[in-house]
Amino acid sequence: MVIRELILELTAVFSEAGVDNARFEVECIMERAGISRLTLLTEPNMPVAREIADTAFEMGSRRVSGEPLQYILGEWEFYGYPFKVGKGVLIPRQDTELLTEIAEGYLKRNGGLTADLCAGSGCVGISLARRCGCRVNCYELSEAAFGYLETNIGLNGVGGTVRAIQADVLTVTPTEKFDAVVTNPPYLTSDDMKQLQREVAFEPQSALYGGSDGLNFYRGILPRWTGFLKSGGLFAAEIGMGQEKDVMRIFAESGIKAECARDTRGIYRVVYGIKR
Repeated sequence: MVIRELILELTAVFSEAGVDNARFEVECIMERAGISRLTLLTEPNMPVAREIADTAFEMGSRRVSGEPLQYILGEWEFYGYPFKVGKGVLIPRQDTELLTEIAEGYLKRNGGLTADLCAGSGCVGISLARRCGCRVNCYELSEAAFGYLETNIGLNGVGGTVRAIQADVLTVTPTEKFDAVVTNPPYLTSDDMKQLQREVAFEPQSALYGGSDGLNFYRGILPRWTGFLKSGGLFAAEIGMGQEKDVMRIFAESGIKAECARDTRGIYRVVYGIKR
């Protein structure tokens, strides 16, 4: 079997299984199996070694079963940086780059110590440390996710500026005050959890479910962590679709006049404000 034939066969299988962007995902899997992207593009008639083909088919079988591509590859890019991912940690998503972008704009002007709450893989906090050179405390409760957080701090070479803290953000009491607090908390509702896409169902429920109305973490985080935020500091939170009014109200009740920002699809995705 040559590269072109393997691509065509796997793409047909993926398409039949309803995998979006089947060709792209097949190429990602083949690259992970050991064929460089350049070779995929320039040597379509190159024979594929048996062990590489077997690996590609094994990963393809996992993908057809519904396992997310990111878990199969074991690494995914966020904000231009690499992050190890796998079972037990939320997959970094492009939507969350808006939260990072807003925080970056503030930190480049003001600098300071940042708290990344419900940090998961660390994609937000680590990206801010790399882009802004700021110090970041990443708080994560899940043992599985915490392992990825520590790995990604090392992978991105920010061990001198990013600190991983295994703790419950609803009960922990920091010993420092922060110049910025960012969070991408669980915010799916009970109804959302019943309608998860097959791939999303592989991700940890604890990183997705935010209570019956999806707002539990905002109610717990905002009043508590506003007290750990310096005057003039930024508080920014990712939200789910349609949650902007409720989360803005919680911001206001916590003493922060907030505004919303839309993502690339025009959906309100981040609520943020400055503590006065």
